[in-house]
Amino acid sequence: MKLLSHALLIGLLTLVSTGARAELSVGSPAPAFSVAAALGGKDIVFDLAKALTKGPVVVYFYPKSFTSVCTEEARLFAEAMAEFETLGASVIGISTDTVETQREFSRLECRDKFPVGADPDGKVVRTYDAARGTASRVMASRTSYVITQDAKIGAVLTASDAESHIQFALKAIRASKAKN
Repeated sequence: MKLLSHALLIGLLTLVSTGARAELSVGSPAPAFSVAAALGGKDIVFDLAKALTKGPVVVYFYPKSFTSVCTEEARLFAEAMAEFETLGASVIGISTDTVETQREFSRLECRDKFPVGADPDGKVVRTYDAARGTASRVMASRTSYVITQDAKIGAVLTASDAESHIQFALKAIRASKAKN
């Protein structure tokens, strides 16, 4: 019995430790992606490589449009967009919602300030190690990446609140600009 308990504990610790790190490492290449998105209620295609030609990109993943924390996060990013633009950065939010949902979310909650991507099959979410849920129903974790112009992961944050993501991204971009 003691041996069985010990084996179960080791198995549980292995599961916890492998699931504890759910993000790409700073300095690693940022996976390229294009995603159907909405900006101001209109359909667009967001292409990371194209956006990086203009400056750093904040890619923030969030679980579900129109939920309380996700709505707060979108509004806070919208309020901070002038500051991101001053720093030469762009922002995209990505969830596993459909583009139909993102049209409305971009207009109402993002206040027409930045695009939100639709990743209903979870391909981009998985590529960025920002997935949670089951194999049949993937959702994004609340993870933000700052991607540098040379397509590297410059900074990453996984946190359950909304506000820390905006402050974190701005701080990381400012620090990167100060180094250059």
